[in-house]
Amino acid sequence: MTQTKENSDIRSNNNSQNQAQGEAAMTADKLRIVACIDGSRAAPAVCDFAAWASRHMDTPLMLLHVLDEERYPAEPDLAGSIGLGSREQLLDELAELDRKRSKLALEHGHHMLDEAEARVKTAGIGETVKRQRHDNLAEALTALEKETRLFVMGLHGESSSDRDVHIGSQLETVIRSVHRPILLVPDEYSEPKSAMVAFDGSATAFKGIEMIAASPVLRGMPLHLVMVGADTADRWEQLKKAEKMLEGLGVEITLAIRAGDVEPTLHAYQEEHSVDILVMGAYGHSRIRQFLVGSTTTTMLKTAHKPLVILR
Repeated sequence: MTQTKENSDIRSNNNSQNQAQGEAAMTADKLRIVACIDGSRAAPAVCDFAAWASRHMDTPLMLLHVLDEERYPAEPDLAGSIGLGSREQLLDELAELDRKRSKLALEHGHHMLDEAEARVKTAGIGETVKRQRHDNLAEALTALEKETRLFVMGLHGESSSDRDVHIGSQLETVIRSVHRPILLVPDEYSEPKSAMVAFDGSATAFKGIEMIAASPVLRGMPLHLVMVGADTADRWEQLKKAEKMLEGLGVEITLAIRAGDVEPTLHAYQEEHSVDILVMGAYGHSRIRQFLVGSTTTTMLKTAHKPLVILR
C-alpha cells in the first residue's frame, strides 16, 4: 500500500543514516530544527517560529508531518467489528473506505508540507527537508532525536477550537518522551527578543543551565533567571552560580526571586518585564515537578500566550 511503502521508505532511510553515523551523536553541523506540521490553526506560526529558530541558530530546517497511525491505520483491521449475520462484502467495503481515507490523509499531509515549505521560503529559509511519517507522534519524534537540535510544535493541536483550546495528552506524552528541547508556540508569530528561565536551584536545573550555555537558542537575547520561593541567601548564591555559567552568552542577565505559586508568578513576571520566551525544565524541584506533571502541565500550556521552551 502507499502508506506502508512511504513509512517503510522513511524507516529504511533512518536505518541507513544510523548505520552510517554509528552510535555516536551527530555533530552539530548535521543537527536540524524539526518543525511539526499538522492541520491546526497554529501551523502557520509553527512555520514562522521554526524559520526564525533556523536563522537564529544557523541550523537547517526539517518540516515533519506525522500521520497518526491510530486514526489512519496503514492496514485496516475490522476483525470482530461486525456482528453475526454480516456479509463479507460489507467488511471489504469498510476496509476499502479506510484505505481511501488514509490515502487522502497522506496526500493532504504532502500538500501541508508543500505549503509549509513555501511559507518558510518567504521567511528566508532556502533549503529544507520535508518528511512524512506514518506513526505515533511521540515515537516519531523520539526516532528523530539524534538528528534534532530543537523541536517546534504548536501549543494547540488539530482538535482545538476557539471555544475549546485544549492541549491533550499527546503533547504531554511528547514532553515526557523526547530528550531534546521543545519550542511550543502560540497561534500568532512575533519575533522573540528576550527570554526568561524558570530556575529552582536543583541539580536538574543546573543541567538545564549547562544546556542553555552550550546552545545558540537564546543567543543575543537579554535573559532573566527567575526563582519562585522564599528570598534567601542560599537561593541568591544558586542564582549567581547559574549566572556565572551563562557568562559565555555575552548577554545582559537579570536575577530575580519571587514568592507565590509557580504558574501565576512566572506568568506575572513575564508580563511585567515583557519577556518573549519562557524556558523551563520538564523535571526538577518538587514544586516545579508538580507544576509540570499531570493536570497542572495542561493548565500552564493552556494559559500560555507566548512561546515556551521545555528542556529535557
